[in-house]
Amino acid sequence: MDHDLDELRRIGGILSEALALLDGEHQRLSDLQDGRRDWDSVAGGPRQTLLGLGEMVGGVRDSINHIALHVGFATLGMEKRAVLSRGRLRMEPLCVPSGADRMARPLGEATVKALLLLRELDGFYAVDFGARIDRALAAPEATYPPADWDAYGKALRIEAEAKARAEDEAKAQEAAKANPSGA
Repeated sequence: MDHDLDELRRIGGILSEALALLDGEHQRLSDLQDGRRDWDSVAGGPRQTLLGLGEMVGGVRDSINHIALHVGFATLGMEKRAVLSRGRLRMEPLCVPSGADRMARPLGEATVKALLLLRELDGFYAVDFGARIDRALAAPEATYPPADWDAYGKALRIEAEAKARAEDEAKAQEAAKANPSGA
């Protein structure tokens, strides 16, 4: 198996603990809203807070399932299936931390604990996974959905272009180091 079983056990444990916290918070807030029809669609509203929590619960649950499936296939000697399932191992939990962007501030204690636990998986998931969790935790208010979609789209484009420029510059610097004579 190309992933250490102890590492996957540790990651699964973190995911499981975070899932319990997020699921409990989702249930608690759902019970508070039970029967109310006055939900809104603004960032930080009751509806968006529950949607964000629900999305994070589903994403963390799926991540646990991907790990369990891969370990199961590998342990049972089903190498072809293990290889096929390997690609999903490092797919970060869907809507983590973006689900928190929908939620009212301050975030609940259970949500904060869950996000801090998930932050420990920064090296396992995408390079910027931990930084995005930090940004979600530091946000003074909910940021999604935006009040102004045009400004939101422009900000996303500017961010993507800056990231692409930084990646291009890094590649150019690597190429220059690899070929110092410029030939």
